[in-house]
Amino acid sequence: MASFFLRRASCSATRLLSSSLSLSTATIFPKSNPNPNFIYHHHLLQLSHENKIASPYLTFIKEISTIPSTKEEQKQNSGELPKRGEKSWIDVHLPRQVRPYAHLARLDKPIGTWLLAWPCMWSISLAAEPGILPDFKTMALFGCGALLLRGAGCTVNDLLDRDIDTKVERTKLRPVASGLLTPFHGLCFLGFQLFLGLGILLQLNNYSRVLGASSLLLVFSYPLMKRFTFWPQAYLGLTFNWGALLGWSAVKGSLDPAIVLPLYASGVFWTLVYDTIYAHQDKEDDLKVGVKSTALRFGDSTKEWITGFGTACISSLALCGFNADIGWSYYACLTAALGQLAWQIWTVDLSCRADCNRKFVSNKWFGAIVFSGILFGRLLS
Repeated sequence: MASFFLRRASCSATRLLSSSLSLSTATIFPKSNPNPNFIYHHHLLQLSHENKIASPYLTFIKEISTIPSTKEEQKQNSGELPKRGEKSWIDVHLPRQVRPYAHLARLDKPIGTWLLAWPCMWSISLAAEPGILPDFKTMALFGCGALLLRGAGCTVNDLLDRDIDTKVERTKLRPVASGLLTPFHGLCFLGFQLFLGLGILLQLNNYSRVLGASSLLLVFSYPLMKRFTFWPQAYLGLTFNWGALLGWSAVKGSLDPAIVLPLYASGVFWTLVYDTIYAHQDKEDDLKVGVKSTALRFGDSTKEWITGFGTACISSLALCGFNADIGWSYYACLTAALGQLAWQIWTVDLSCRADCNRKFVSNKWFGAIVFSGILFGRLLS
């Protein structure tokens, strides 16, 4: 009896496969000698999705087949992992105990450090004497300070936003939001970063120490702004570009308002451009959660707004260069920076998260172009 039922089941499966193959092969595959094994496995998998064959048999066939049956499998076979499964150098090279803290400081996403460091480098280079390179030690100190302050800012942000982050697709896997680190661990790590930052600040002159310490008020209060105003990007601009003031004072021991204020303003306008583009990645989630951003404030008029901010940024940089009596090469690089900023604004697809992120990350090159202009302008002036 057992053999009788096995033969009947085998015949039924064969007839089902044969009829399926005869009906659809001609429409799916080209007539030029398709591979029989490919067609066979493809139809087995197609039938599996339609639940026309008993699941144990299908599971076996699906496991042994080399044909990817879903887009996710195709991505894995091509080496492209799903977003949740992506691994950075942190996951590969750092000890397991350290990884959550490295992710908390966003060490695998250096764009934030670049955006924080460039205004410092602009200011230090502007403060250099004509024909002389800027002081390398000061630039190295500010580079390390940018790394630490950015990490501290991310830690503060994640601690204050941990309830919001769990509701946003892009942020729900962050260490504190996901429960990988407790708030106490986050606070301890914040204290460690601030302690190291204090060591850097103490190497500057007294004027710069006071000026640098005053920026902590901005760092700690920025994450709260999205709860109260549609302009948190402007507040971020005030925070992220504080180095435009601090870099000059670290070299000169004081501030020259005619030079540093236009430089600071240019950084704020620049931040309004890139962070508004960045905010468009989360606009749907922000609406659900109830937080605010310039992306929601501007809506369909975003490109007009950020065009105005971009124009104000370049104009402020030009005024800064004029007041600093900098060489002609600065303006040549400023023209190139204008082109890079215009490319971002004109080509960004604000409905595409990947393109918004791509344009946001490209701002490291805008900062580098402006820095090159200041550097060569000072050397040749």
